[in-house]
Amino acid sequence: MAKEKTAKMSVIGLALGIGVYWGLAMLVAGWTSMFGWGMNFVNIMSSIYIGYEPSFIGGVVGGIWGFFDGLIAGAVVAFFYNRFKK
Repeated sequence: MAKEKTAKMSVIGLALGIGVYWGLAMLVAGWTSMFGWGMNFVNIMSSIYIGYEPSFIGGVVGGIWGFFDGLIAGAVVAFFYNRFKK
């Protein structure tokens, strides 16, 4: 049986993709929680992300935290995928 070659995952690409996605999710959650939607989620995440709260500025702070958190998570996932793929 011939060994199949699989393409490597782009560490930077996945890191940026997940970082942007998670940052936007935190931003939107922070802003929508000003109107009462998703308050429990924002309250839980504010215990992790310092300064994240249901306000305009709090949403921006959460978006920044989320971007960097997603950036690191995406890089780790792509690194391990490339390391252990067969």
